[in-house]
Amino acid sequence: MNEFEKDVQCKSNDLTDSGVAFFIWIGFFATVFIVAQIIKEINL
Repeated sequence: MNEFEKDVQCKSNDLTDSGVAFFIWIGFFATVFIVAQIIKEINL
């Protein structure tokens, strides 16, 4: 057995971590898009 598998530092599920990171990135890009649209409308 691999010695690193015996002493796992983080026991959380990788799927939940990936899901949280995915939604954080979606929120970030949505925020950038919304701010860009507001700036576009103001500069008319």
